[in-house]
Amino acid sequence: MPERSFNRISVIGLGYIGLPTAAMFASRKIEVVGVDVNQHAVDTINRGEVHIVEPDLDMVVRAVVREGYLRATSIPEPAEAFLIAVPTPFRGDNHDPDLSYIRAAALAIAPVLEAGNIIILESTSPVGATEAMADWLAEARPDLSFPRKAGEASDIRVAHCPERVLPGKVMQELITNDRVIGGMTPACSARAASLYKTFVTGDCVIASGPRVAEMAKLTENSFRDVNIAFANELSLICDRLDMDVWELIALANRHPRVNILQPGPGVGGHCIAVDPWFIVSSAPDQSQLIRTAREVNDGKPKWVVEQVLGAINKQINAHPGETAADVTIAIYGLAFKPDIDDLRESPALSIATALASSHSGKVLAVEPNISELDKEHDCDMTLVDYDSAVQQADIHVLLVDHTPFKAATPPNGVIVDIKGIWHRKADDTLAQRQET
Repeated sequence: MPERSFNRISVIGLGYIGLPTAAMFASRKIEVVGVDVNQHAVDTINRGEVHIVEPDLDMVVRAVVREGYLRATSIPEPAEAFLIAVPTPFRGDNHDPDLSYIRAAALAIAPVLEAGNIIILESTSPVGATEAMADWLAEARPDLSFPRKAGEASDIRVAHCPERVLPGKVMQELITNDRVIGGMTPACSARAASLYKTFVTGDCVIASGPRVAEMAKLTENSFRDVNIAFANELSLICDRLDMDVWELIALANRHPRVNILQPGPGVGGHCIAVDPWFIVSSAPDQSQLIRTAREVNDGKPKWVVEQVLGAINKQINAHPGETAADVTIAIYGLAFKPDIDDLRESPALSIATALASSHSGKVLAVEPNISELDKEHDCDMTLVDYDSAVQQADIHVLLVDHTPFKAATPPNGVIVDIKGIWHRKADDTLAQRQET
């Protein structure tokens, strides 16, 4: 079957990955139809604006919408290529993968599919998800053939091509990073590679199939999770042994083959905090290290809350006559990592909401990348600017090393610095004073 050129591309899911991907294709003068169930997102994009924070994304979206290469809708339309970039969360205490969003997206595009189309699952997903998606589509469109039965001769090409980008650098890394291509057949892989070569300057690396492509993404994020867990576990040990974890890591990193990451409040986002559980779910008996790393990182927020509660007790003991209700806490950072607005799976947010729910005094939150809290997160917590928090709070809890926080002078009062930036700045200031 002759392969057609890509005159129109459809991206299903216009979130932190889907919208930048759609914008990138549109910037190459290809018509892109973005599809999302969130009408606010659809309306915002069609105004040439963005509903998420990502450097340079707003400029690209504004340009491609104005030029007519990108528009958003809530109803799928025919296209030559469909890229599915919807969430894949987990459910239940066993962290079983939830493929309902992928299934819903597949069934939504099924009525508009035509022979010659390619469907690419970009969503991070457990092993076997791409094949499951193809089966759902085959059931919905028995008039079309799919790779599972028709092989190279299939009407529809199917592949898994996971994104590999860092929030805050998405617009750059979409272009320069290598792209893993896991087609269900060699023809599927070739078609997918030709699509991504529209803008990707990195290598399009052909995997042996979608399963290994799925596993590659899960492996990458699990590797990072294990390394973060090591740093977080060191912070617990150093607290127990009364030593400075940041000094320890700095010393250990002087070894030529050691590169320990920095500890923090846990691990968040929709990838690292989720993907390792997909491996654990697929092979529970063989993934003991991966499971333990997840448990260490998932347990870190509870430890942070305990540190803050301890600071509250010290504050009360230092000021006779005061109660917990008299103590104001300021929390600096709610996003899951620096300089973004993404609160998904954010350990900082879980810490903040836990404190807001349990503390009888005021809880202030400083998050420079959002303008308001969702109703589900505003439980007895007030969003304020940095200066207001510094002036009002007795206890200052730094959870995310946003650039403005790193540049600021550490506030007065009790500091619980989970990222170590104010701690280290205070040490540097003291050392400078001693030298003079």
